[in-house]
Amino acid sequence: MSLTYSAIVEARAIIAGQVMRTPMLPAPPLSAITGAEVFVKYENMQVTNSFKERGALVKLSSLTGEERRRGVIAMSAGNHAQAVALHASRLGIPATIVMPETTPFVKIAATRSHGATVVLDGETLSESQARAEAIQAAENRVWVHPYDDLAVMAGQGTIACEMLEDVPDLDTLVIPIGGGGLIGGNAVAAKAIRPEIEIIGVEAALYPSMWNAIRDEQRPVGGPTLAEGIAVKIVGRSTLPVVRDHVADIVLASESDLERAVNLYLTRLKTIAEGAGAAGLAAMLASPERFRGRKVGLILCGGNIDPRILASIMVRELERESRIASIRISIPDRPGVLGIIATLIGRLGANILQVEHRRLFLDTPAKGTKLDVTLEVRDGSHLHEILAALEAEGLPAARIETGGGQLG
Repeated sequence: MSLTYSAIVEARAIIAGQVMRTPMLPAPPLSAITGAEVFVKYENMQVTNSFKERGALVKLSSLTGEERRRGVIAMSAGNHAQAVALHASRLGIPATIVMPETTPFVKIAATRSHGATVVLDGETLSESQARAEAIQAAENRVWVHPYDDLAVMAGQGTIACEMLEDVPDLDTLVIPIGGGGLIGGNAVAAKAIRPEIEIIGVEAALYPSMWNAIRDEQRPVGGPTLAEGIAVKIVGRSTLPVVRDHVADIVLASESDLERAVNLYLTRLKTIAEGAGAAGLAAMLASPERFRGRKVGLILCGGNIDPRILASIMVRELERESRIASIRISIPDRPGVLGIIATLIGRLGANILQVEHRRLFLDTPAKGTKLDVTLEVRDGSHLHEILAALEAEGLPAARIETGGGQLG
């Protein structure tokens, strides 16, 4: 069997009134950055802050009374887990969820809050799946796969129906790929409604599983990624042929592109995207020429990100933009020098965030010291102005790289 557009239309009727019809809005700041006309579908506004509710509800609604009594089991990095837990609870179905041990705590806590039994096992979804299959066999529960299921795919495909109702003349959809359920369902729907539309997939560069499957390549798969929601090693049997038939291209997004995309959603659109949720925008940042001049629809498919990670990304982006920088100044070890430096930096309009003396290192003269100063500045040119002013005062300084070296 294969996924049909009629199944997606039926799925729309099932989720009506049960899952939010999220807004699809223009994103002028992203358009200015990418050179495309960008529209964002805000699936992070769902109750569980993810699109996964759509497929989970369609699958659970298809179960017989006997299957519901047996209960369900799923494996997930968090968003599918929350969706299954929420709608299983609503429908009175017992649910057990197996999650990777690397899943952000915010997702684990949210899944438990919806009443599911959570089992943590493995570092990846593939490892979690092995444990889930063992529990399923032992307890005879119904399997609710996060992507390799036609009912789940049909539910996810309802997103494209809504997007093309709101913006009928979209040229391109850019859709994250994990196992392929999201892009598979939406590719079938979008091509049925608007055959000329282009579907572009995006994977984390560390997890090019669909890329490998489509191109018959053997790129390495694995590693810690910000986009843990699409960190899948084995793509779905049901999703692969759909991607092969309907998806024009796949873009691999680096970790730095994913970080920048998360930061742009927060700082420019004032909304929260997890790494997987920002993958579509990351693809546009990675290959801007691919999308320039086109009318592009992005699915912000999830907003469940650990606040600590989000805070770290913001600081890292400030450093990439040279708005936060660390410098190392060689100074004579005598009273008053620190005051001179602080006065000079303040007069030039920068803010000192942190100061550290380095007296006890062998590369420092016995009568001198090195001063590491972390500054908040306007941009790179402002930083160079400060470095030049320090040099003019006989206080040579250089920017410190994140890794601890120096930039001249």
